[in-house]
Amino acid sequence: MSIKKITALYFSPTDNTRKAAECLCDFLAYILDIPAEHLDCTLPGARTAMLSFGSEDLLIAGFPVYAGRIPNKLQPYLHEMIHGDGTAAIPLVTYGNRSFGDALTEMKNELTGSGFRVIAGAALPCEHAFTHALASGRPDNNDLKALCSFADDAAEKINAGDFSEVTLPGSDPVGPYYTPLGEDGQPAKFLKARPVTDAEKCTSCGLCAEKCPMGSISTADPTIVTGICIKCQSCVRKCPHGAKYFDDIRFLSHVSMLEQNFTRHQDCGFFI
Repeated sequence: MSIKKITALYFSPTDNTRKAAECLCDFLAYILDIPAEHLDCTLPGARTAMLSFGSEDLLIAGFPVYAGRIPNKLQPYLHEMIHGDGTAAIPLVTYGNRSFGDALTEMKNELTGSGFRVIAGAALPCEHAFTHALASGRPDNNDLKALCSFADDAAEKINAGDFSEVTLPGSDPVGPYYTPLGEDGQPAKFLKARPVTDAEKCTSCGLCAEKCPMGSISTADPTIVTGICIKCQSCVRKCPHGAKYFDDIRFLSHVSMLEQNFTRHQDCGFFI
């Protein structure tokens, strides 16, 4: 079994997962001297086609961690639209400095069930989508250097012809999603929270609607959320005028709890 092409497939509403997945993909491609491809499945239109990979492919699958697992709205895409044929795969998860929970194990299970052989895995702390106070600026240069060192180890395993499956941390079977807590330590139920718009700042440019991974912001009136919101903060982070924000008190209480308890430095996790 030899690898002749590497693909980075990623869901990245705030670009951190993209940055990490592309770095790992490109450095592995350089070491293995094979072509690389980047596939961004963040927007709804990019998740409509079935993707198939063969025995000479290597897939880097990059996804953010939401409440200790893979975003539930992405599970059908992973399960139904991504298929391998004994294809080597490396799941990469990014998390906002609290915990990556069972996300890596969940990724392995999904990929294995779809015909992939998971040979390694990585978990990177990245700046939390809810607040700049957690893992600010990460992945930074040190994280990317560590990711390149991990790529060296993965390439060594591949060049040795070792495609054995890796053991990844996490519960198996995968446990329930983490329940967000507020400052009082009680569950903070903000499932129905939606982004709101500062009318004085909004220019109706439509960028928030264009960048929404769920396609849930009206293109005719960007102040209206027409569908489900996964709290990814893409509209907040990418608005050039700072017009989008969340004002739900339960959501804000959860953010405050995170800022009070999870600012410690977290190291990257690499598994071969």
